[in-house]
Amino acid sequence: MLVRLLYASRAADHPDSGAVGAILQQSRRHNPPAGITGVLCHSERLYLQLLEGGREQVNQLYGRILADRRHSAVTLLHYEEISERRYAGWTMGQTNLDQLNPGMLLRYSALPAFDPYALSGASSLALIDELMAAAAVLGRA
Repeated sequence: MLVRLLYASRAADHPDSGAVGAILQQSRRHNPPAGITGVLCHSERLYLQLLEGGREQVNQLYGRILADRRHSAVTLLHYEEISERRYAGWTMGQTNLDQLNPGMLLRYSALPAFDPYALSGASSLALIDELMAAAAVLGRA
């Protein structure tokens, strides 16, 4: 049984420039053996992460994220059973949304600033798909 999980979170009280790198490094080391693929979209203080994999493995990882001190206000935006992965080639892709054209964000959001809490799960998935199509996601496995 494969699932797709999408969540948003805020960076802990005092994020540093190494926090995103540490999250990506940990993901790229631990996710392949667990069969988890996905994408991390981030700004300076916000995260939007999509995870795909076996239900048990994704649920266990989400539980660890909920307890991770680097994240606060973790909010589940979307969860579904899937028949195939959309991001199978990505151990953990990454994109910095602070560097995107505001026009792209305006297609999915009321404001040209990244705020995953203001987006629906479907809009967030569409944004990630557009980022993938535009080659704005780095770190393909």
